[in-house]
Parts: sequence; C-alpha cells; structure tokens
Amino acid sequence: MSLAELICPAGTPAALRTAVDAGADAVYCGFQDATNARNFPGLNFTPEELAASVAYAHDKGTKVLLALNTYPPAGKVDLWRQAADTGARLGVDAFIVADMGVADYIARTHPGIRLHLSVQAAASSPEAIRYYCENFGVKRVVLPRILTIPEIRQIKREIPCEIETFIFGNHGLMVEGRCSLTNYLTGQSTNMDGVCSPASEVDYARHADGSMSSQLAGFTIDCFGAEEKAGYPTICKGRYTAPHRPDGYYAFEEPISLNLSRLLPELIEAGVHAFKIEGRQRSKSYVRGVVRAFRAAVDDIKAGREAKIADLIALTEGQKQTQGAFETKKWR
Repeated sequence: MSLAELICPAGTPAALRTAVDAGADAVYCGFQDATNARNFPGLNFTPEELAASVAYAHDKGTKVLLALNTYPPAGKVDLWRQAADTGARLGVDAFIVADMGVADYIARTHPGIRLHLSVQAAASSPEAIRYYCENFGVKRVVLPRILTIPEIRQIKREIPCEIETFIFGNHGLMVEGRCSLTNYLTGQSTNMDGVCSPASEVDYARHADGSMSSQLAGFTIDCFGAEEKAGYPTICKGRYTAPHRPDGYYAFEEPISLNLSRLLPELIEAGVHAFKIEGRQRSKSYVRGVVRAFRAAVDDIKAGREAKIADLIALTEGQKQTQGAFETKKWR
C-alpha cells in the first residue's frame, strides 16, 4: 500500500459516488444496522446498494472498506457474521473491525480480505496493536485522535502494520469504543448499537424570547440564543450550568473540528500510511469540498510541491478548527 492514501466517508450511495469522483483512494461505509457506528435513519447501505457501489468504486480504481466497527451483544453475533459474509460476497476490499470475536470470525472465514482495526478498538499502545496483528492478521490500525506526532512515530517503529490517522472532522476526545454517556439516557450506545443520540430521542424547544433548547430523552443538553445555530444534541458536546459557571460551559468538549491539513508532511514522515476524513453523516457538498481539498494537498506533497491548503472553515463544526493533540497535548 502506498503512503498518503486518502480514505473518505460514504454515508449513502450518493455520497460514495461523490467521494469517488472527488478523488478518494478508498471509501468507508456500513450497512443499515447495528454493525456499524453510524447507525442513523437515512444513512448507510442495503446489500443491493453496496453491490452497485462496489462496482462503481472499483470501476474508478477506488477501494471500498466496510465498517463492522461495533461490539455484538452476548449471544447476538450472527448479525455481524452475516454482514461480513455479505461484504465478502460483494467484493469489499477490507473490513474495519473493533470486536475481537468479529475479527476472529473474519480472519478464519475470509482470510483473503484485509482486516483494519477500527479506532473504536481504542488500541493506542504498541502492545495492544501487536496483539491484534499477531492473533487476527490485522494489516492496518486506525489510531485514536489523542496522540501527538512523536507518539505516532514511536508506535510506528514498534508495530508490524500500517497506520491510519484522522485528518479532518470530529475532534473525538472521548475514549473511542468506551463512551457510554448516551447509554445512560437512551439505553443505546455507539459502541453496541451504532447510535449516539438516536434521532427518536432528540427534540428541540423554541422559547418566547426566540432562544432554543436541544434535548435528549427529555433532558436539556444545550441552549442557544435567537441568533445562534442550534446544534445536534450529544452529551459530550453539551453546554451545562454549574454553581461556578451559571452562564454555562462545555464540560467535556466543545463543538470544533479537527483539521490537520498543515501537518500532512509531518504525518507522512512519521510513517502514516493513510489519511482518514470523518463525516459519514455529513452532506454530499461536505464530502465533495473536503475530499477535493485534501486530494489536491496530498497530490502536491507527493509531487514535492508545497501543499495548497483550501479554506475549510465553512465545513467545520461550530465554525472552529483545531490541530488537537496531534501537535501538542493541552488538556484542561
């Protein structure tokens, strides 16, 4: 696999075609069920849609990675096995997995298809990554977004597989694959159900002064002024009041997007094989704009030119962006 492969989100068949046409080296997607971590109404693929999408992508030289990156409940692994069998039959190029049981099933049943370790596995140490490589034949690990470039460089020296890192999209400071916040309110979680803040539990209330509050399972997650744009309510990005902060503050993390466009050369030098853009729940215009921008930047770097970085602030969350922990850790 070549360095600087561009991995792009495909939440729908239309978004997949958009990503392919915009220059993606690979797209990642999931089925319309709990086997993937973006299990929202209106997103994802039926088997028939995936078959047509694989054909479209392969015709343009683009790989398709199938996300089976949630954790099956005890005794209910058949859904994940069936998804793996279907993906293999349809010709996907790799599976993105988090659960050891799912990884083991694919390694034994479909040994000819690559296994990529999802960020949902939260494997951030060389010892953990080597375990997956040695026991399940994992070929690539998607690293959590909490590592600095020197830490990535050191990990690369100690592992036998490729590295993929996020370069744009959700900041993701919560420990991935371990977050249970939404489970306390709704009984559903990203880790096992593929749903963070399920739409059926979301509500918005408009007030007399023009302000609006967003709610999850009847609990107020944030309040917005009449001139503010109301965001989707997730507990980790909620704004809360406390005795010392009666005006409200972001207790966990604020709405902001990761943007590592200026760190691409350093990431390549550190040994990163693939750059991942987050956003399967985002629009086609988001996919087109971000993929085109990073396609141009990566091509410039490969050609030895200084990368021309497009202004992507309009496509960020909260109209704010950060380089996060990749440059330096600045925890509160």
